[in-house]
Amino acid sequence: MGFQESFKALSDPTRRQIIELLRNGKMPAGEIVDKFQMTGASISHHLSILKNAGLVTDDKQGKYIYYELNLSVVEEILGWLASLKEEK
Repeated sequence: MGFQESFKALSDPTRRQIIELLRNGKMPAGEIVDKFQMTGASISHHLSILKNAGLVTDDKQGKYIYYELNLSVVEEILGWLASLKEEK
């Protein structure tokens, strides 16, 4: 995944809210849907974009799908942003 996909995924306020929810740990898809005034299909679309950008991972456990923040990608983005501030 490249930065372009990550930044594009983060450009949407709903996806940023999902990221904020997941900072406390993994959550089942249904619980994420319950936090929004949108259809499950809409949230599923947002989760798919976040997953394709590498920002979240999913894990199917029985009949539930749990989503979790992919901290390695987040750390890579933060590292790049911090490097912009470094003096040369």
